[in-house]
Amino acid sequence: MLQLIIELGGSLGLFLFGMRVMSDGIQKAAGDRLQSILQFMTGNRFAAIGTGFLITILVQSSSASTVMVVGFVNAKLLTLAQAIGVILGANIGTTVTGWIVAVFGFSVNISAASFPALALGAFLIFNKKLRRQDWGEALIGFGILFLGLMFLKDAVPDINDHPEILEFIARFTDYGILSLLIFIIVGALLTVVLQSSSAAVAVTLTMAYAGWVDYPTAAAIILGENIGTTFTAFLASIGTDINARRAARAHTLFNVFGVLWMLIMFVPFLRIVDWIVPGQMLGATAPEAMQLLLPAHLAAFHTLFNVVNTLLFVAWVPAFARLVQRLVPQSEDIPDADYSLAYMLPHVAQNPELYLLQIKDEVGRMAGVVLHMYRTVLDVLGNPDARMGSEVQELKRQEDVTDLMEEEISSVLAAASNEAMNVSGIAQVNTMMRIINELERMADSCYNLTLILERRHNKGYEFDPDAQQDLVSYAQQVLRFVEYVHEHLLRRLDSVQLETAYDLEQQIDAGRDTLKKAARRRIKKRSTRIKAELLYIDILNQIEHIGDFALNIARCQRELPKGSDRALETAATGGK
Repeated sequence: MLQLIIELGGSLGLFLFGMRVMSDGIQKAAGDRLQSILQFMTGNRFAAIGTGFLITILVQSSSASTVMVVGFVNAKLLTLAQAIGVILGANIGTTVTGWIVAVFGFSVNISAASFPALALGAFLIFNKKLRRQDWGEALIGFGILFLGLMFLKDAVPDINDHPEILEFIARFTDYGILSLLIFIIVGALLTVVLQSSSAAVAVTLTMAYAGWVDYPTAAAIILGENIGTTFTAFLASIGTDINARRAARAHTLFNVFGVLWMLIMFVPFLRIVDWIVPGQMLGATAPEAMQLLLPAHLAAFHTLFNVVNTLLFVAWVPAFARLVQRLVPQSEDIPDADYSLAYMLPHVAQNPELYLLQIKDEVGRMAGVVLHMYRTVLDVLGNPDARMGSEVQELKRQEDVTDLMEEEISSVLAAASNEAMNVSGIAQVNTMMRIINELERMADSCYNLTLILERRHNKGYEFDPDAQQDLVSYAQQVLRFVEYVHEHLLRRLDSVQLETAYDLEQQIDAGRDTLKKAARRRIKKRSTRIKAELLYIDILNQIEHIGDFALNIARCQRELPKGSDRALETAATGGK
């Protein structure tokens, strides 16, 4: 028994490792194209379904796809209705793995598929071109996946040698709908343990092929695996915003509702699959029928169930979204002080290329907070007689939020950078690291400005009317530069746009020098207002620093790889 457990665990581990390597290779080879695919999410519900289908095929995991959807909703990249469409497509996409296993794993010689893939992959992985290396990695993963499947087939013992196991399983097959519920629970638990519905389906097909379970029992286990796959997304939604949690609940409800109607239509549905796929499986007992026909029937059952379930729900996506909104009310929302990206950390390593889009939007959100801070400071600067207590507290809160955002985004970027990525992805990660550092420094300057303005108010310092107007005009000049950089955030600047940024910075430096000279002249004329003029110069310096940080961000944007900004169609608009 111990040897059996070791062999099953090792072969399953090899299968999962091959799936991971293949998925990583495909993602790196596709690179920015994967981010472009995500643009279709913002289209209609059918485009969202197609997007979920394609992404799941590429990452070979509906759980991973749905976790990404939860993250995109949390980052405001997707609405709840769009997310539901992607989840519907992901459920269909995950059935492709079952077909690969059924067709290649049991109908052909596995070594005939795996060894050529390993040989070609090894040849490509030493190629000088990075894209070919990535495809080589994908082929090696493909080969390892099928080697794992071959070992899994060999590890599962012949049921004829273990009649006691068959007798034990048979005890639970004669209770009608209760038997279905038992095996649905078994399938859900299997998926939760393996953390991969694709691997769970592969195990189920292998057990059915070996004769451990019959057609209806294996189909019930697959239904349970459809529910179990929602557990990962549910965990990922903990700590996210209200709509992200709603997306995770929608995934669970959708799959549970599908299983409920299938319980009513179970036997007729199996007969429909029998009619579509050659060979009569319902009631079949011949071992050769079980071995040759059962995997294809189960793969067809899995696909047909998810397609029909999607067709039943697609017209009701808006109504379904409203139902989820009522089930998860707005009162659960999380304040800014609890901003966290911890839910991404366990998953970003699996799909770093795809998570770049979400991380970009988080950087955009941080930039929006900083821009809002500077606009607030400008309002305070233009109204020196206004009380400042609430403004200082609010800007302090926002500065704390930017500190937290920098820490959280940096953690996710560091996790992504630890994984193998293509050249474009590495460049984007490095650029975003530098940008969030500049944004945090900009937020610090905004808060420092607030403290200086508070000191001016408390001390009763007054500036000459003309000097006050010049200061406000100068701050507005810097605001235009900050808005220019924000408008092009994470979009690669061309040479003309970068030259515009340099011109704006030179104008800011010239304006600072002019106003400083004027302040020094006023000091010479009226020595009694030295402290006020020195504070005036401090304000100038802090405002000029913000312009410097904006220029640094523009330089970073110039270094972004060409085409890396295609997937970013939404950005923060300057507030939360």
